[in-house]
Amino acid sequence: MTDFLIKKLIKDYEQTENPQVRTAYGMMAGLVGICCNLVLFGAKIAVGIMTSSISVMADAFNNLSDAASSIVGFVGMKMAQKPADEDHPFGHGRIEYISAFIVAFIVIEVGFSLLKTSVGKLLHPETLTFGLVSVGILLFSVVVKLWMALFNRKLGKRIQSSVMMATAADSLGDVAATSATILSIVVFGLWKVNIDGLVGLIVSVLVMIAGINIAKDTLEPLIGGPIDPEIYRKITAFVNGYNGIAGSHDLIVHNYGPGRSMASIHAEVPSDVDIEVSHEIVDKIERDAAKKLGIFLVIHMDPVSLKDGRVKKIRQLMEETLRGLDERLTLHDFRVVDGTSQINLIFDLVVPRDYTKQMQDACKQEICQRMKEKDERYHCVITAECTYCTEQ
Repeated sequence: MTDFLIKKLIKDYEQTENPQVRTAYGMMAGLVGICCNLVLFGAKIAVGIMTSSISVMADAFNNLSDAASSIVGFVGMKMAQKPADEDHPFGHGRIEYISAFIVAFIVIEVGFSLLKTSVGKLLHPETLTFGLVSVGILLFSVVVKLWMALFNRKLGKRIQSSVMMATAADSLGDVAATSATILSIVVFGLWKVNIDGLVGLIVSVLVMIAGINIAKDTLEPLIGGPIDPEIYRKITAFVNGYNGIAGSHDLIVHNYGPGRSMASIHAEVPSDVDIEVSHEIVDKIERDAAKKLGIFLVIHMDPVSLKDGRVKKIRQLMEETLRGLDERLTLHDFRVVDGTSQINLIFDLVVPRDYTKQMQDACKQEICQRMKEKDERYHCVITAECTYCTEQ
């Protein structure tokens, strides 16, 4: 069903890197969410009135809030498609995150309202009406919501959308909530035990948890999260794949909305190659990155010595020293500068993000000490830094 909708409603659906195609996915997901949730709301509110069940009506209004959320998401995706202008040179892509954040507040507010109503039902319970039709409609709701969860998860993975993945998680929460509602009706029908208020309380908590999770997922790209390891490897492998590039480091990616990224990276070039030749290579990489990766990439050149055997030997010695301290330690921009009475070893040390300032200082002192033991002329000039990626 999902593949059928994608092929029928989205032009060039395989080109998921295209911002317009990506927006089309989001708008389709929004329309499907609006339609499904409105149908479920109408069915459940009718069942809730017939059975006098607060948990069923709570679940119905949860679906109504989901429909409102889909509308907000639909409008947000449409606005995020607007091109860059004088006031917003990087485009309007982050509106998608803002709209998802609004959705989170809607979900949390609905959950809180249901919480108050459920507490009232716990204090003043009302008689329920058991009916196979009611249970059947709710079971239908579980099936629909389960399909919506799988639908959003598939689309979310296809276009790398954290918002859709959050929506999928929200739908799974609805599956659990509706299943609990069915339980309350069945329990009352079989044993005349009214657990409606308690189940309504559980539903409200699940709804609020879903809202909080959506808020967390959408806040991260707004605040600025770490680089996804897959994106990190993709960009570095792309840069390192060009002749004339000896390696790369210090990759930073700025997100201006899904599919809209700017990145900067340091590329190591041979120091014995003419600077104009290296500059031409770097320019080509930047142009190709825009075309093939859809990323505005800025490259800083770092000249390194590749043919000096003495420098290579000292670097290998340094790398062995780092591995002896911590396998996660790496270095870049390694230079050897001879002085009158000492040999300066200048480099950047990349440490894990869990290293405190005190740990970094202690690590640098230990490296200096161990290198002096190998040659008392060695004097280390170390700049410690953390990676911007989620893994070393």
